[in-house]
Amino acid sequence: MGRGGGGGLEGLCPASGGPGGTAAIRAGLGGPGIERTAVRLVGRGFAPHRHDTYGIGWTVAGVQAFRYRGEGRICLPGQYHVLHPDELHDGRPGTPAGFAYRIAHIDPALIQAALGGRPLPFVPGGVLDGRAARLPAALWRLEEPIAGMAGVEAVAAVADTLLAAAGAPPAPARPLPLAALARARQAIADDPARALAAAQLERIAGLDRWTLARRFRDAYGTSPTRFRTLRQLDHARAAIRAGLPLAEAAGAAGFADQSHLTRQFKRAYGMTPGVWAGALA
Repeated sequence: MGRGGGGGLEGLCPASGGPGGTAAIRAGLGGPGIERTAVRLVGRGFAPHRHDTYGIGWTVAGVQAFRYRGEGRICLPGQYHVLHPDELHDGRPGTPAGFAYRIAHIDPALIQAALGGRPLPFVPGGVLDGRAARLPAALWRLEEPIAGMAGVEAVAAVADTLLAAAGAPPAPARPLPLAALARARQAIADDPARALAAAQLERIAGLDRWTLARRFRDAYGTSPTRFRTLRQLDHARAAIRAGLPLAEAAGAAGFADQSHLTRQFKRAYGMTPGVWAGALA
């Protein structure tokens, strides 16, 4: 089965259950080694199966029940379930109302790259409280791409969450490579409309992509991807003030289209760009 194509790994698993059940599966945008899916099940469930990926799922609504490593588990709204590669599991509604969740399947080779040679972490309980998992919201925005540095940041966050949940000792603190991080930050700021690939940022900073993703936030309080988005919004606001139509402002700032600009603008400022433009004196 291919990874990163948005085909929906859960959709390939056999389903079991009584008549009258429903299942809705929506594939999200993926990236290299990352596949994301939104699932809703009522009155039916997945038969026992296994994947060769990490499965990180977020219960959105209802009660999810599943068997994992021979024991029954429950995952409530706001909690995460964590499936280690090649571990047998199933999944079914815990109540007649059914449940909904979003899941990211991540190639363990990506997790290993983020860990830098440490053994793959194993989360024995299979369920994490939402407060214990420091996972980026972008991981669950299935309609938005998660390639490039966005994917790097998501995988690094997943790897760090898995390490903490497995009880692994934290890596020793090292001084921030501020000069290297500043080079990457300036390169993003110089032309935010152009998406720099992870390999390009590695060359500019002289850091590997995993260190860059983690230490950029330590230094500047946000991720490289979020920093770029906010600089794009700066450009879009300047273009709107100059009188450009919203669609043209979106293109000039490097957004995919006007709706992409609107989603990011509202997420950052709490209003649409049209409302903001109408309020300008």
